[in-house]
Amino acid sequence: MTRRVLLLILTLTASLSAQHARWTTEKAHQWYAKQPFLVGGNYTPATAINELEMWQADTFDPQRIDLELGWAEAIGMNTMRVFLHDLPWRDDPKGFRKRIDTFLNIAAKHHIRPMLVLFDSCWDPFPHSGKQREPTPGVHNSGWVQSPGVEALQDPAQYPRLEAYVRGVVGAFAKDRRVLAWDIWNEPDNENKSSYGGREPRNKTELVLNLLPKAFEWARAAKASQPLTSGVWRGDWSSHEGLSVMSREQIDLSDVISFHSYEKAEEFEKRILSLQRQGRPVLCTEFMARGNGSTFEGSLPIAKKYNVAAIAWGMVAGKTQTWLPWDSWQHAYVDREPAVWFHEVFRTDGTPYDPKETELIRRVTR
Repeated sequence: MTRRVLLLILTLTASLSAQHARWTTEKAHQWYAKQPFLVGGNYTPATAINELEMWQADTFDPQRIDLELGWAEAIGMNTMRVFLHDLPWRDDPKGFRKRIDTFLNIAAKHHIRPMLVLFDSCWDPFPHSGKQREPTPGVHNSGWVQSPGVEALQDPAQYPRLEAYVRGVVGAFAKDRRVLAWDIWNEPDNENKSSYGGREPRNKTELVLNLLPKAFEWARAAKASQPLTSGVWRGDWSSHEGLSVMSREQIDLSDVISFHSYEKAEEFEKRILSLQRQGRPVLCTEFMARGNGSTFEGSLPIAKKYNVAAIAWGMVAGKTQTWLPWDSWQHAYVDREPAVWFHEVFRTDGTPYDPKETELIRRVTR
């Protein structure tokens, strides 16, 4: 092998490695500087109990999505965080890709650029294709399902299928300006102790720790032009040494830093300050649980002050029933309404739950 050929191979290898590497801080800030103040919600249409019912062909509801994203646009929202699932890709990749494209067209019509979530460790660990169950009366998020489910998570023989899903979805929309970002894994070490904890594998965190870097690698190999992230959601983030193994992995792999905070305003601000030490743009991808003291009035002005994206949980009251609080898993709200709605911005008919909140959103995004 001549010296020139060897040099060419090394140059190409370095170039490919750079393409598949974590973004530099400079690139992350350049990307974020081009974004407006990002405000939105975690979006599932009112007609879907979970991400499978949202995306499967028989229950995909573009008319309802168009209506609801119109309500969001009218109050100034410009992004949504939207959960995908590996099973629709397994069952019908071409159809799933087409439905995602349809959704992105609807979102673009309303000047909304969504962040798409690939995997999720929350709620029911036994997802299945086909008809989904009806909501459990009075219970918050009674039908939401994990991706991948526990069976796939525990079976290395299914990992190539999960890789095909990540590479397929990200690859299909890797250069698509309608997509804001990719959230690789939602709350990867959530053990769902208050709901399905007894049905979770004891080594779940270990299993996810093995897959999380692979999932980032698959998305990078698909040449995503959008940033990748996975939001930290619990623990102390005030020093890198104090991070849990999972939180450290999430932060070290992410192009932009994202987090969840359902805490009061002063704690929300502390969370932002602790993560700004990372030197990268910061996005809050879950907040706003009124009964827990996390509100638009408290958190949104702080997010604006620090130019931190603010994506609330929920959007429209529907089959997820997330206007009900978390404790509904222990005491279902079948004979009473909560004192205040926990999540959601709009009632099912499109009227705001609290007009003062929607006016605040209009002001800060104007």
